Amino acid sequence: MPKRGKNYKNSIKDRDPLNLYDLDEAIDLMLKGKYAKFDESVDIAVRLGVDPRHADQMVRSSVILPHGTGKEVRVLVFAKGEKEAEALAAGADFAGSDELVEKIKEGWLEFDKTIATPDMMGEVGKIGRVLGPRNLMPNAKLGTVTFDIERVVKEVKMGKVDFRVDKAGVVHAAIGKVSFGVDKLSENISAFVDKLIQLKPSSSKGVYLKTISLSSTMGPGFKVDPLQVRSLIKGA
Repeated sequence: MPKRGKNYKNSIKDRDPLNLYDLDEAIDLMLKGKYAKFDESVDIAVRLGVDPRHADQMVRSSVILPHGTGKEVRVLVFAKGEKEAEALAAGADFAGSDELVEKIKEGWLEFDKTIATPDMMGEVGKIGRVLGPRNLMPNAKLGTVTFDIERVVKEVKMGKVDFRVDKAGVVHAAIGKVSFGVDKLSENISAFVDKLIQLKPSSSKGVYLKTISLSSTMGPGFKVDPLQVRSLIKGA
């Protein structure tokens, strides 16, 4: 087990690793313990009562966080003609067709998200081996293969987060920065968990929201009471 520095040890002095905290309390403790000199990301890990080996229990989607992620997202759009112009007008950082495909084949990857019009997917498929392993491939299920370019570009720029359950039944996502403060982080987390609840597979039995954990980039994890978060969402 790696050695922890003095700053880390100070950050956990008020933390009970066995306790389930209310959401705002967990966020407050996490923020009080921050010590890094940069604006750390805040991550959430939610363990779901699903078996991802079954296709009907594969939880995968996206959500627009009310306050975004705090990260500047570089968006690339594969499109031609009017749709290329529409993408740039909506705020895309890069837009084009065959020339972008060729550029990526040569090793260029200076973007974070991709969107494509359906007529471009034949060409985009040629670089699937490059984009796929990096989770950069446009995906119709996530709404990133579409002719509604303006709306989707703006959503991604606003803080649209894609997620999928892993083999262990856990969904991970970045849901903001420590500089957001308690209220904004709480609203982002509530929106994220609400989306997960909406996606509960009908074949999932028993407890669905099993555990929720929050952590900053450099800090420890804080366990959050799933029942309290659920009640918070219902009471909104």
